[in-house]
Amino acid sequence: MIVACMKILRSVRVLAAAATAVALFGTGVAAQTIPQYGENRHLGVTSCAGSTCHGSATPWRDSTVLQNEYITWAQKDRHAKAYATLRTERSQRIARNLGLPNAHEAKVCLDCHADNPPPDKRGRVFQVSDGVGCEACHGGAEKWLGVHVSGMASHEENIKAGLYPTEEPVARAKLCLSCHFGDNNKFVTHRIMGAGHPRMSFELDTFTAIQPAHYVVDDDYRKRKRVANGVQTWAIGQALAIQEILDGLADAKRNRDGIFPELVFFDCHACHHPMSNVRWEPRSGTGLGPGIVRLNDANLVMLRVIAGHLDNALGQKLKQETIALHKASTQGAEATLAAVARLKATTQGLVQRFAQHQFGANDMQGLLIGLVKEGMSGEFVDYSAAEQATMAMSAIVTSMKRAGVIDDQRYNAMKAALDKCYDAVQKDEEYKPRQFLAALQAFEATIPKS
Repeated sequence: MIVACMKILRSVRVLAAAATAVALFGTGVAAQTIPQYGENRHLGVTSCAGSTCHGSATPWRDSTVLQNEYITWAQKDRHAKAYATLRTERSQRIARNLGLPNAHEAKVCLDCHADNPPPDKRGRVFQVSDGVGCEACHGGAEKWLGVHVSGMASHEENIKAGLYPTEEPVARAKLCLSCHFGDNNKFVTHRIMGAGHPRMSFELDTFTAIQPAHYVVDDDYRKRKRVANGVQTWAIGQALAIQEILDGLADAKRNRDGIFPELVFFDCHACHHPMSNVRWEPRSGTGLGPGIVRLNDANLVMLRVIAGHLDNALGQKLKQETIALHKASTQGAEATLAAVARLKATTQGLVQRFAQHQFGANDMQGLLIGLVKEGMSGEFVDYSAAEQATMAMSAIVTSMKRAGVIDDQRYNAMKAALDKCYDAVQKDEEYKPRQFLAALQAFEATIPKS
């Protein structure tokens, strides 16, 4: 279902107010605490659902916002059904396998399948059964709701009062990744997956696009909020994902399961395939031979394409340190932690660097060429890297179209070629690297030449 959703190409926005991003996120990580861990009380979705607030059945004319945001969420957004998922037979089976009484009351499940602030941070009409509701993303409304409904406050004043700035790609990445990958408080482990939880797959720009939009990016929106284009959103998402992955690898509480490391950090398909399927192929980007459980480095491959485009030496350094990490993982915990520390130092500052960089036409073309080059060199023989690359190329192509870099004819040709890439990654258990490579070669032929 996720891959099918991935075929919905994302909207592209014009980059503006980069200075604002630097002021808010100069450290590379959103200054705001994500809503679940915030100090403000969560009042519940009914506080937003009034017909004169965000619960209108239809959009209002001449309004700065649609006013039907609650209806869009309730009827179209899978976040609204996230709690209900916990009552399905599959979720109950996962809970039983994990030794839990049930899924719909277990904190490990509720932390991502609902808005789950501590009990003392819940308002009188708050219902955890509402799922991932308004305040799960926009922040506990205790202090910002009053100034918000007054209609007199600016967006900046709402944020100061506790509204979470979801339009900022750094803040959005931190928020989304906290569930779609995990953080130091909640984390989908290999044991949870072994109990029956689906494989985690995430790319910030793609998942922003498939989220049913309850806003319109028009001139008024641009006056009030920062608008980042899809390429920048993708780049920031990759950089922040790597921060989370490296932090997890360095965290003894998360990266240890008895005598084993936490296997969720490793490539699922290095182990999970029929023994009769002789599928191993060499990859220069790992330096490993067959039969070795290898780390999932898909986000690192994407990151080095982005970093290498902006700074070739940095891209090469990332590649060498990634190979060193793979080799260190076969030598022991001490060597692995040392390699992780080196990568953390090298990637430090990339989030804010991407937040400041205006990814224009030359960047878009260069990044496409860089992605194709990685694939042609054999770096997409692993499914997860091919999946990430397909979403990345889709983000870039759509950005090129919306920015006027390519015309309709070129866009249609590139999209048709991309559809073949999507076909190749449609089912992870049936992935054939040669099929993806052929699709990638066909796509390369559609890239406009300088």
